[in-house]
Amino acid sequence: MRKPEISLTVAPELRLFLAAGRRQAEHAAVRTDGASTLGHVVESLGVPLTEVGALLADGRPVAPGHLPKDGDRIDVQPVTRPQAVPGAVRFLLDVHLGTLARRLRLLGVDAAYENPDIGDAALAARSAAEQRVLLSRDRGLLRRRELWAGGYVYSHRPAEQLRDVLSRFAPPLAPWTRCTACNGTLRATAKEAVHERLHDGTERSYDTFARCADCGQVYWRGAHHARLTAIVDEALDEFGDRAAQSAAPTD
Repeated sequence: MRKPEISLTVAPELRLFLAAGRRQAEHAAVRTDGASTLGHVVESLGVPLTEVGALLADGRPVAPGHLPKDGDRIDVQPVTRPQAVPGAVRFLLDVHLGTLARRLRLLGVDAAYENPDIGDAALAARSAAEQRVLLSRDRGLLRRRELWAGGYVYSHRPAEQLRDVLSRFAPPLAPWTRCTACNGTLRATAKEAVHERLHDGTERSYDTFARCADCGQVYWRGAHHARLTAIVDEALDEFGDRAAQSAAPTD
């Protein structure tokens, strides 16, 4: 019995996921087994469904569970930006994205981070249990069925990663309100309350402090403040309509 053959068009933004030999062709003929869903076919070609927006069969929207028929013309479109996420936008980052996690936290974005590596199954399970968007550069991890939601991080450069995530998911920004070490909440604190944790030079030189309500980490406007402020200012320049900036930035 002849197996169904479909004509598949993958949006240019998603072709990096395809095998090298398929990336240049605008359309590709794909023979299916007659039993696999469209979602399975798309993922078998290398495209995680987390990166797919609309799926069209002969111009009409279909679900990933659609069973493609012989002669179907399939269009695979990217997600629409900003991408809607049910409830509050919260993230979970895999072990390779520590710098991105710290930059998101610097902007007040809820960004959980697992280090050391707890394994793909545990990451996907935590994403589902806490309803967090899992960010990763691991395509296999993003194809796990138990995942609540996910997003592929396209660049290996932290500045580009941050811009991509902010553009795609549009989280509200509240710079200087979250602990970059543990993701906890920062609260302004008097110098006298934290003086035992300060070096003499720090205590003499600075007057404004914040402490993490979860891990106790103390922050002040120290040597790294200018570099961190540049990261915050760049994000606010581009995405400042979502910001509720704190009056007390800390290092």
